[in-house]
Amino acid sequence: MELTQNIDLKLEKNNKRENFLNSTLWKTINNGIDIGLRYLLPDLVEDEIIDLKNNLVNLGLKDGIKKSIDNIIETGKEAIGILSGNFENIGQVQRVIKNGGVIDKVSDVFDSIIDKGEKSGKISPSFSYILKNGKSSILNSVERNIESTLDNQISKARLVEKYINNWKEYYSKQDFEGMEKEYKKLESNLKELVPLENTLKNARQVETIHQLIKNNGHNFNLSEEEIDLAGKLN
Repeated sequence: MELTQNIDLKLEKNNKRENFLNSTLWKTINNGIDIGLRYLLPDLVEDEIIDLKNNLVNLGLKDGIKKSIDNIIETGKEAIGILSGNFENIGQVQRVIKNGGVIDKVSDVFDSIIDKGEKSGKISPSFSYILKNGKSSILNSVERNIESTLDNQISKARLVEKYINNWKEYYSKQDFEGMEKEYKKLESNLKELVPLENTLKNARQVETIHQLIKNNGHNFNLSEEEIDLAGKLN
């Protein structure tokens, strides 16, 4: 019963990660906009930049971009036949993001928010002119940030696979100290990785077997039932 509950808790935790890519992309785009605004408006002090950004967010910038991201991801998943809800590998994430027209969507939302702000009097005509005419520098900053995030995700995915394989090697030698070292590195990097179906499946198996052995006083003699519930390692 305890093992089954443990697996259920881990699956529940995994379900909460389904929106991780959405939030990661928003943070990436948001940071890109911040950098672009500072570049475009070098004479403004930090508080003025923050006020302007907050004004854009209150006008619907965040909601508009997040909605666009959701549409891009869901449409992209359908286009490449992902039915499970999670990406299988980082290559699929790249294809969806790069082919989904993220920059065009951000550009459209940005224009809409500036127009809305100017019409409502919350953005002055002079600021509206500067933002629209300097929009390319903001979009370039967003694009660079997205590329950097994707590169970072590729690195994280490679590291996670490496730590899983290292853990399996120590497991085959029944070296719990080595397993624990790799397990901690795996956990740390997995938190920053978008949900990848194949990687998460292997990580869940490692997680469950590791905890079984740890809770069993580092005894590697697991029952067949425990191994079956955890999932046999490849």
